[in-house]
Amino acid sequence: MDAIEVIRAKRDGGALSSAQIDWVIGAYTAGGVADEQMSALAMAILLNGMDRREIADWTQAMIRSGERMDWSMLDRPTADKHSTGGVGDKITLPLAPLVAACGAYVPQLSGRGLGHTGGTLDKLESIHGWRASLSNDEMLDVIRDAGAVVCAAGSGLAPADKKLYALRDVTGTVESIPLIASSIMSKKIAEGTGSLVLDVKVGSGAFMKTVEDAHELATTMVELGTDAGVNTVALLTAMDRPLGRAVGNALEVAESVEVLAGGGPADVVELTVRLAREMLAAAGVSGKDPEDALKDGSAMDAWRRMISAQGGDPDAVLPRAAETVQITAPSSGVLRRLDAYGVGLAAWRLGAGRARKEDPVSFGAGVTLHAQVGDIVREGQPLLTLHADETARFDRALEALEGAYEVGLSADSDSLPLVIKRITV
Repeated sequence: MDAIEVIRAKRDGGALSSAQIDWVIGAYTAGGVADEQMSALAMAILLNGMDRREIADWTQAMIRSGERMDWSMLDRPTADKHSTGGVGDKITLPLAPLVAACGAYVPQLSGRGLGHTGGTLDKLESIHGWRASLSNDEMLDVIRDAGAVVCAAGSGLAPADKKLYALRDVTGTVESIPLIASSIMSKKIAEGTGSLVLDVKVGSGAFMKTVEDAHELATTMVELGTDAGVNTVALLTAMDRPLGRAVGNALEVAESVEVLAGGGPADVVELTVRLAREMLAAAGVSGKDPEDALKDGSAMDAWRRMISAQGGDPDAVLPRAAETVQITAPSSGVLRRLDAYGVGLAAWRLGAGRARKEDPVSFGAGVTLHAQVGDIVREGQPLLTLHADETARFDRALEALEGAYEVGLSADSDSLPLVIKRITV
């Protein structure tokens, strides 16, 4: 085969054969297909799409480009969760130990933040001593000790995806739903989990802005997981406003610990418990209910074991930013709107996020929310607190928040429900 033949087939609206997909992914990973040729193919896929069989073949070809992890030696079922990312989305932190406390093992590979969306590894690295990079043997040791592990993916997992993702990022093809779905699912399937729950975010702070686009992505990913023999379910959840009251690495760790201690914001608790129940059901584990595990301290115990097993000190004082600026309510009434993207952009500009993968982050930077959408506020009361290590960052963060919040006489009827829809095959 040759690359031009494959490009023309998709350019002209045809379906790529299994053999063509296997060849082009293998050749591109090995350097036999040039970046400009794969760029042309990615654009053809963006414009003409792929059917279910093509996406499944594409995903499996990317999985075969590297190693596939195996947890069959464990004595309990495994379950994992993947979120498409949002603002204040710290759910993995309380969720992984919670599910472990209820009887399933959780081997979770997570990523770092980029742009206005936060990254799980950045949040956990704000804990003194905690390590994101573990060998497969170390992952196994942590799972056996704590019941859950959250760490970075190794270079051997779906290397074709890593190479293709970097190319898509600079060629205007990131938005292709077949390529998004196969990118996510190639890594999750290669991770070797027996069941998977997908949290697909919808709204201004999410990659998917509309329920229709999120539904298409979620359905495609559920089909990919099912076709690969992984019990997969998806929830569409709201990201038109921030999740919880903390946005920023150490701020979100502190809020996650509150949840594990039996407190925390109602929306974070609700989504954590809902996802935990979905993960346990998908894994076929029944017994302790997640709400009980939050109340009796067993989820907190699992958290402390997980953090300690990865070198972290669960009792260490979390980093705090050197400077703060407060925004107050402009009038009395109901907080009608608090735009997730505006808050996420402000946190990014304060230092909580990065523009490039190699950039550092400020662990203490971010935004604290003193009210959530639907809350009654009084004129002059604190609405948001901005945290940064450098005062020079505040002006640009304040610009991001212009028009991002609104106080009115009643709640906004257009706000999305926290859980919008559940999707299975």
